[in-house]
Amino acid sequence: MSENTKSLPNDRMLRKVAYPGAVVALLLVLAVELVVPARRQSAAYDEGCHAFAGHSYWNRGDFGVNPEHPPAVKLLAMFPLGRSLQFPPRKNVQFKNECFDGGKPFLYSNTVSADTILFRGRMAAATLTVLAAVVTFGFAHEMFGAAVGLIALLLFVFEPNLLAHGSLITTDMGMTAFLIATVYAFYRYVKRPSAVRLVLTGLAAGLALAAKFSAPLIFFTLPILALCQLIRIDSGNEAQRLRRALQLGGALLGVAAISLAVLWSSYGFRYTARPAGQLINPPLEKYVSQLQLPRAEKILFFIARRHLLPEAYIYGLADVIITPRWMQSYIFGKLYRHGQWFYFPGVFVIKSTLGLLILLLIAFPIVMAVRRGPPLREFLFLAVPLTVYLAAAMKSNFNIGVRHILPIYPFAIIFAAFAAWSLAGSRKAWMYAVSGLLAFSVLSSLRAFPNYIPYSNEVWGGSSRTFKILTDSNVDWGQQLKQANAYLDSHGIRDCWFEYLGRSIADPGYYHIPCRPLQNAMGNPVPTPPHISGTILISATELTPELWGPGVLNPYLQFAQRRPDDSIANGIFVFRGDFDIPLASAVSHAGAAWSLLNGNDKPTDTQINQALVEAQIAVSLSPDICAECQELLGDVLMKLNRKQEARAAYKNGLVDAQAIYPEFQDSEIESLKGKLRQ
Repeated sequence: MSENTKSLPNDRMLRKVAYPGAVVALLLVLAVELVVPARRQSAAYDEGCHAFAGHSYWNRGDFGVNPEHPPAVKLLAMFPLGRSLQFPPRKNVQFKNECFDGGKPFLYSNTVSADTILFRGRMAAATLTVLAAVVTFGFAHEMFGAAVGLIALLLFVFEPNLLAHGSLITTDMGMTAFLIATVYAFYRYVKRPSAVRLVLTGLAAGLALAAKFSAPLIFFTLPILALCQLIRIDSGNEAQRLRRALQLGGALLGVAAISLAVLWSSYGFRYTARPAGQLINPPLEKYVSQLQLPRAEKILFFIARRHLLPEAYIYGLADVIITPRWMQSYIFGKLYRHGQWFYFPGVFVIKSTLGLLILLLIAFPIVMAVRRGPPLREFLFLAVPLTVYLAAAMKSNFNIGVRHILPIYPFAIIFAAFAAWSLAGSRKAWMYAVSGLLAFSVLSSLRAFPNYIPYSNEVWGGSSRTFKILTDSNVDWGQQLKQANAYLDSHGIRDCWFEYLGRSIADPGYYHIPCRPLQNAMGNPVPTPPHISGTILISATELTPELWGPGVLNPYLQFAQRRPDDSIANGIFVFRGDFDIPLASAVSHAGAAWSLLNGNDKPTDTQINQALVEAQIAVSLSPDICAECQELLGDVLMKLNRKQEARAAYKNGLVDAQAIYPEFQDSEIESLKGKLRQ
C-alpha cells in the first residue's frame, strides 16, 4: 500500500473484521455468475470458430485456422478436451470462412456433445476472469488499502459486461486479465525493482500479446508510465534521473524480449502457420497487399522475410487493418456507414452500471475538494492504460461491442473504488450515499442474471430495451437457443417461424426448436413465403439495420417498429399475428437464383432456366427496393445471352440503389455500374 493512503478511514479495522471471508464470498459469487450462464447459453457467434481453432492448434499444430486472433485463449479453452474430438473435412476456402465453416460441424456433429465441448471450454476460459478479478483486487489493495481492494472486487464481481463475456470462449477477457496483470506487475517493479518482478511483467505482457491483437498497445503504455516516473524525479538531480532512465529503459527492453519469447512459444516456436507445407488461403503476400498502405505493407513484408514474428501473427496484424474498413456502426438507434469516435464512450455509458458511472463522473472532483487527492503515481498507473486503450479503440472502426473495451474496466473499477472509499470516509452522509450506489449496482446486476449480454443500465431502459439502441454482441450474439427451446416447450408452441442471427454457426434443430426458418442476412437462401402467420421469433440483431441496411432495406422493419408480444432472454423477440414479408421472400428467391447460377463451375441449361424463374419471382416481390434482385436477374439474362434485357435489369437495380439509402449500397452501386460499362 502506498504511504499516502495508509490513513484511509477504518482500513486497519476492516482488515481484521471478516475481510478474508468477504473476499472468498465474493469470489464464490463470481464463480456462480460464470457457471450458470455457461450452462444455459448455446454457442455465441465466435465460440464454435475459436473452439475449432484451439483444438486444431493442440492436435494438428495448425495455426492457419483463425489466424486473425492469437492462440493463447483458444489453447487454454481446448486444453480440457484432450484429443477425443473429430475434425470436419478441410475446405480450401478463405481463412475466415474456413474457421466458421468448420466450427459449426465441430461443435454440433462431433462424438462429444456441443454442451460438453462448450462447458469445458468455457470453464477453462473463465479462469481468466477469476484471474482478472484477483489481480484487480490485489492491485487496488496494494495501491490504496484493504477497503478499496474489497470495493473494487465487489464492483468487478457485479459488473455485467465482465460477466457477459467472462465465461465465453473468446479473447476479450484474456486481454482484460493480462493487461491489468502487466500494469500491476510493472507498478510493483517501479516501486521496488527486482529480476523476479521484471520477469513477471514480461510474462504477463507476452500472454497479452498471445491473447489479442490490441496487446501491442502495452508497448505504448509502459514507456509512458516509465517516462512519468522520470518526470517525477527532482529536476536538480540529473544523475539520479539518468540512472533511473537507464534502469527503466533496460527493464522495458527486457519486458519486450520476454514477451516476444512468450508469443513465439504460443505458436510452438514455428514460423509457418501450417505444418507440412500447407498454405493459408489466400497466401500471405496476397492478403497483406490488401492493406493498400505501402508503408505498412513494407513493414509486414520485412517482418515476414526475416521471420521476426510467426506467420499466423502477421496475418492477424494485417487483418486488424483490413477488416474495419467495411464495418458499420449502430448506436443510439442510428446506423452509421463507418466507425464513429464516440461509439465506445457511448457503449460504456449505456452498458455500465449507474453506480460505476456516477462514481467516475462526480466522485473524483469531490475527492479533490475534500482531500489532497490520489497519489500521483497510483493515479497515473490507472489513468494511462485506461486512456491509451480507450483512445486506440475510439480511433479504430471495431464498433461491434463493448467487449472490445473490456480491458479498461478493471482500471475504471479501481479508480471508482478509491473514490467511493474516500467519499465514504469524509462524512456520514457520503457513506450512506456510496453504500446506496454500490447496493444499486449490485441489484441492477442481479436483475440481469444470468442473461448479461443484453444488459444496459436503467437510464436507457434496461436489458429489455438495449436492442433499440445497440446491436451485435451488445445484445444478441446467437446465444439464446436453449432459452428459446425452453420458452417454446413451456408455451406448447410447435408451429412457428424463426429468424435467427446465428443459423450459420449453430443449428436450432440441435436444440429441438421446431420452428421453420426465415431468410436472414447472413445465411444461405431459405425458402420464405411472402406471407406468414402464427408465432414468429426474431433475434434482436436481425431487427436492427446493421445487417440489412436502414429503413425499408430491412425486410423485418415492421417488427422492429412494433412492440413484441414477448421476449426470450432479451435477445429473441416473439410476435403473434399475420405478416407480409415480401422483401424477405424476395431475398430468399434471389439467393436461390445465385446458388443455381454460381453453385457449379458450369451451370446446366436447366439450372440457368430455374435461376431465371427464381430471379423473376424475386423482382416481382420487391420491384422497387431490392437492387440485388435486379442485378441477379441481369446476371441470369446475360447467361442466356439476352443482353438488352440484362442491361435493363441492371439499370433498374442502379436506379433503386441510388434512390434508397445509396450510402449503404455503395458496393452494390459500383457493381451495377461496372456491369453496365461492360
